[in-house]
Amino acid sequence: MIDLDGARVGVTGGARGIGKATAAAMAARGAIVTIGDVDLDVATATAGEIGARSHHLDVTDTSSFREFVVANADGGDIDVSVNNAGIQLMGRFVENGLDALHRELAINLGAVVTGTRLVLPHMISRGRGHIVNVSSMAGKVSTPGMATYCASKFGVVALSRAIRAELIGTGVTLTTVMPAATRTDLTSGVTLRLQPTLEPEDVARAIVASTRHGRPEVTVPRWLAPMGLVEQGVPENLLLGAKRLVGGREPGAFDPGQRKAYLDRTTTP
Repeated sequence: MIDLDGARVGVTGGARGIGKATAAAMAARGAIVTIGDVDLDVATATAGEIGARSHHLDVTDTSSFREFVVANADGGDIDVSVNNAGIQLMGRFVENGLDALHRELAINLGAVVTGTRLVLPHMISRGRGHIVNVSSMAGKVSTPGMATYCASKFGVVALSRAIRAELIGTGVTLTTVMPAATRTDLTSGVTLRLQPTLEPEDVARAIVASTRHGRPEVTVPRWLAPMGLVEQGVPENLLLGAKRLVGGREPGAFDPGQRKAYLDRTTTP
């Protein structure tokens, strides 16, 4: 259990969406929060709004990540590290460029590898600390039209499980949070139809709660937890029909006009 009052907390991708809501919730509980984001202007504005600190962070650059970790520690100890930064491409796999696909993997999975690896040694040496790796229900249930996103989020789940087994007895905990579709820029222009949808604050509450209970995996909402078993146990052809019904669209379909600003911001290095 981590007492957030006075705790040092780092949140990647903290300028907007789930990251912003998480940083705000942590700061409201007395945590010393450092927001890391590639968009420093927005991160600085967010930090000023919620009473946090901001630092430029390109999660695909190890040197940048090291600097963020040092800034977050600020000469002390990092108590909680939230690996939240992520992007989402939509569309059929063959219609997305390789550079964009590789960038999605680098941000969604590679940055979780980097962020976790950089903070763990010190947490282990002091016998205390909590890491939150933000995955998605797309890390439990594959969805046509977002193949690489699913691959990255499945990867976060598997990575976290393996690391968690290595952390037994260290005093360090690691929670994987898997939210359903959340109303942020990431889902702009996408028809969600019958899918369970969340607000960023719903996910933030689950992340904050994990600092108290330290559960290995948390789905948001919790009733979606069995869906991973359904994915593994139901024939693939039946699942595909159900996924199309729930999504209410062709695989990867989205409104280009509504999604343009998001894609311009996230897919250009």
